[in-house]
Amino acid sequence: MRTRLVSAMALALAGVSCAGAVGAAGAPATSQVTTQLPRSVRPTHYDVSVVPHAATLSFDGKVTVDIEVLQPTASITLNAIDMAFSSVQLTPVAGKLAFAAPKVTVDDKQQTATFTFSQPIPKGKYQLAMSYTGKIGTQANGLFAIDYDSKAGKQRALYTQFENSDARRFIPSWDEPNYKATFDLEVTVPATQMAVSNMPVASKSDAGNGLSRVTFQTSPKMSTYLLFFGTGEFDRVTTTADGTEIGVITQKGLSAQGAFTLESGKAVLKEYNDYFGVPYPLPKLDNVASPGSSQFFAAMENWGAIYTFEYALLLDPSISTQSDKQEVFNTAAHEMAHQWFGDLVTMRWWDDLWLNEGFASWMAARTTDKLHPEWNTRLDAVGTREAAMSRDAVVTTHPVVQHVETVDQASQAFDSITYAKGESVIRMLEGYVGADTWRAGVRNYIKAHAYGNTVSDDLWHAMDAVAPGKQVTTIAHDFTLQPGIPLIRVEAAACSNNTTTLKLSQGEFTKDRPDKQPLHWHVPVIAQSAGGAPVTTIVDGEATLAVPGCGPVLVNAGQSGYYRTLYAPTQFAALKGDFTRLAPIDQLGVMSNTWALGMGGLQPVSDFLDLAQATPVDADPQIWDEVAGSLASLNDYYRGDAARQATFRAFAIRRLSPVFARVGWEAKPNESVPTTILRSHLIGVLSSLDDASVIAEARRRYAAQASDPKAVPAELRKTILAVVANHADAATWDQLRTEAKAEKTPLVKDRLYAQLASVEDPALAQRALDLALTDEPGATNSAGMIRIVSRLHPELAFDFAMAHREQVDKVVDGSSRSRYYPTLGASSFNPAMIDKINAYATTYLDPGSRRDAETAVANIKYRIMVRTQRLPAVDAWLAKNGG
Repeated sequence: MRTRLVSAMALALAGVSCAGAVGAAGAPATSQVTTQLPRSVRPTHYDVSVVPHAATLSFDGKVTVDIEVLQPTASITLNAIDMAFSSVQLTPVAGKLAFAAPKVTVDDKQQTATFTFSQPIPKGKYQLAMSYTGKIGTQANGLFAIDYDSKAGKQRALYTQFENSDARRFIPSWDEPNYKATFDLEVTVPATQMAVSNMPVASKSDAGNGLSRVTFQTSPKMSTYLLFFGTGEFDRVTTTADGTEIGVITQKGLSAQGAFTLESGKAVLKEYNDYFGVPYPLPKLDNVASPGSSQFFAAMENWGAIYTFEYALLLDPSISTQSDKQEVFNTAAHEMAHQWFGDLVTMRWWDDLWLNEGFASWMAARTTDKLHPEWNTRLDAVGTREAAMSRDAVVTTHPVVQHVETVDQASQAFDSITYAKGESVIRMLEGYVGADTWRAGVRNYIKAHAYGNTVSDDLWHAMDAVAPGKQVTTIAHDFTLQPGIPLIRVEAAACSNNTTTLKLSQGEFTKDRPDKQPLHWHVPVIAQSAGGAPVTTIVDGEATLAVPGCGPVLVNAGQSGYYRTLYAPTQFAALKGDFTRLAPIDQLGVMSNTWALGMGGLQPVSDFLDLAQATPVDADPQIWDEVAGSLASLNDYYRGDAARQATFRAFAIRRLSPVFARVGWEAKPNESVPTTILRSHLIGVLSSLDDASVIAEARRRYAAQASDPKAVPAELRKTILAVVANHADAATWDQLRTEAKAEKTPLVKDRLYAQLASVEDPALAQRALDLALTDEPGATNSAGMIRIVSRLHPELAFDFAMAHREQVDKVVDGSSRSRYYPTLGASSFNPAMIDKINAYATTYLDPGSRRDAETAVANIKYRIMVRTQRLPAVDAWLAKNGG
């Protein structure tokens, strides 16, 4: 491994603090900012000149860094990796002190370069000039190349990806978020290419030999991981919003596919300028589209130059769907929110990464709902919460504010706790204090910390100031400084004088530790009876709550709370009887909650099946999406047990077929957006259930597309391809591969190679694995193909990857490597896979980098538990209900 485990003791001995570590009292252990570099030197400005050599995957670099020496030192240590230094020179800004060339020591393991001088360097201001060479990669770390097919032939473009710790591959630098500085960037590129960075071009001149020298305007003060550079055969289209030039940059000929992102960016920027109360501060904001993919990310919020893979930014009319359109909008809104939360105001250290990601996710969801109410994405909040809780309910979970020591741990911090739980906690707190109050706190926070760095408490203190008496910091600490999920028990409910009195008590929900001693939270709870007004309380251990009305009472009305609700049997029976009268978001919440409690053994599994059975055919499309998804999950739990699976599938098909008959294969005029999305999902789920009629119709349409252009509408193209590929025989698989090889559009080509990996047939899955390690699919598709095979064939994929680990390492971006291999086995039901993942972790990962491996193991154990302890109850319910 290139990273190393740094223990707390070693950090202390090195003078490195562990800011953000949570002590027994739940408060940060120290306010000193974490750093893995000596504290004696600080950069203020980088003047960078880079000459890439795309053909040889190398580059020449020169940088002069304005630094402040804060205390006398004989050496300067900064971050650098895969670099060779040809010269290093230190010059005082004032005075005549001369320094001889230092001794250069590069430590690959610590990712540092140290310059040791023959005499001490006094306090003061200096310029540190370095000439060096570096490497251009083929995966998204540092400066990297993407090769792609186009109608003009083979192309190679260069881009950068620096988060979390890869600017050190491009510039020798203080590559940590708290070391903010300004940047001047000059690049020498082919004259036919467009060069892009965070700021507009300041000048462009002829550099000879068919090259141009491009200089960009000086950046604002920012962290190194936000710097961006890209060059290639690009097109750029622009619009303007509130005085800012908004651009979309694509490979040549595809700018029309960025039109939706361009117009969306205009609307979102206006919304954010108003919401944050601080106008976007840069003169331009580009969205840069790139072919390819990464196992680590889809888009990156570089200030003024957001980088996004094409599948998450462009809409190709031949294959893009309504779901794609919503995802494109949400991705752009997320990255644009970062321009304030992350770029203008940045966390001090990776412990508080959620301040960037959780907030951007919440802001994107809020903005998507506001600007596109016709999509009804407000209901997506339930799915976001469930994704977080699924991760948060196992033994390997961690707090939202987490202690990070190493680069690898920082990479592992980008998970559903950081994103989805962070978003859900913000949604809960906003619902508790009120939307206007929350916005006032956000505005004050942004203004107070612009161009600086913060910790989570800076946000909570801003909220306390605008919401006195609301205990925001107390509640926020409970939900961010400790892991886990509160469980609110509805112990009793008695109605008198048209008021229902609830007795509530608090525990903790886990999926794998039934005897765990519960943690404690201050939980904002909203309850409401049918037709009554909602009421709110804070549950601190136990609480009594008077709810207007005498009908069935719903706890967590509106679904803003981050907790599970366990009703007494009589209370749940009443709620189940009133289920179809609940608002759709509450139907989703109750159904998801019932599923999780059933799988966790706290409630009969039959309760969920009863809800699914009772859901009317004309229910909200998103309710049926939830039912279909849960039935698909149950189908997967039966994998490998053909007889029992067939019985379950027969029931699931009977339940879903009438809904699909109502939706149909053909879109209807003026149908709702959720209905359009449901159609694709139902086809996919029914196919996974082996519905013969759906599979046959998908195959018919696929075969007919050459003579009937309407047979495969764009909205269903990916879905039909998925059905055909999933059930492919050898001849069909070969045909799909032929199509993939001939395809010239990267967005479509990448999809075709992904489908080749989704096949049920183990022999064809093996062929997909073998194909993944050739040059044919493209360097950034290989790892994804192996991962897709692992969904249905985890043992096959994991064993293959381990047998070819040296080759696989080359196609997985370094930020993902420690989590990539364990997740290949995560869908297994075989106890032997646990031993394999543990062996991988012990052999190849430092102890501090094993969380994803441990999580994969915990989830396999949970899956085995569900299979052995929960499925018999499903079998019994099916037998009783004519399954």
